[in-house]
Amino acid sequence: MMRVVRNQAINAMQENLRERILKQLRSEIISGESPPGTLYSVPALSAELSVSTTPVREALLELANTGLVEPVRNRGFRVSRPTKKQLHDLFDMRDLLELQAAKLMMDKASCDTEMLREYAREIERAVNDDDVRAYLIADRSFHDAMFSASGNELLAQTALAFRDRMRLFGIRSGAGIDRQRESVEEHYRIIDLIEAGEKDELLRLLHYHIRSWEPIFAAALEQDALRHRKKRTLES
Repeated sequence: MMRVVRNQAINAMQENLRERILKQLRSEIISGESPPGTLYSVPALSAELSVSTTPVREALLELANTGLVEPVRNRGFRVSRPTKKQLHDLFDMRDLLELQAAKLMMDKASCDTEMLREYAREIERAVNDDDVRAYLIADRSFHDAMFSASGNELLAQTALAFRDRMRLFGIRSGAGIDRQRESVEEHYRIIDLIEAGEKDELLRLLHYHIRSWEPIFAAALEQDALRHRKKRTLES
């Protein structure tokens, strides 16, 4: 019996480590801290984090399943380089899923707007502090709460999964910083529209809230692709 309990405790600890590592790596990748081409070595990363290789490998395999990294034989995992078409497709899917979640949320009238206001305040503080990572965490929590309020667990999970696949190219650029600042007021406006029951206006705002990032990300992705082509030309 003691052996079973001990094994369960070990498994729980490994799971917590995996989740912590997964969140850290995902944040580094989607925020651009680890740009396309960055190579993650399982042994090197486990040594850097002072953990065993198992949770590191599991976290990287999960990121590989979402397309954020790709395995490189005998070397580790490389941060993938998406195309503009893939980026556009992600925006289409986010638009589709997140607006449907909002429709269901409004029909149920079950969203905890006080919790949303706390997340909105965290978003505002992060923007004022120029803390992109804190902004991403608070923004993810804000929209996850809305997805969950739809009452459709599968839809909520899928919508969040597509947000987690979105690479935020250019979020630290001038245009990206301006867009973050603009989004602060949008989050408060979203809450006001939910409380007022203004579904159509909410859907219009959410559509803008999502798609206004696309030209910023697309332009930064194109610049990254150009740098990559120049580098390959110089190396050939």
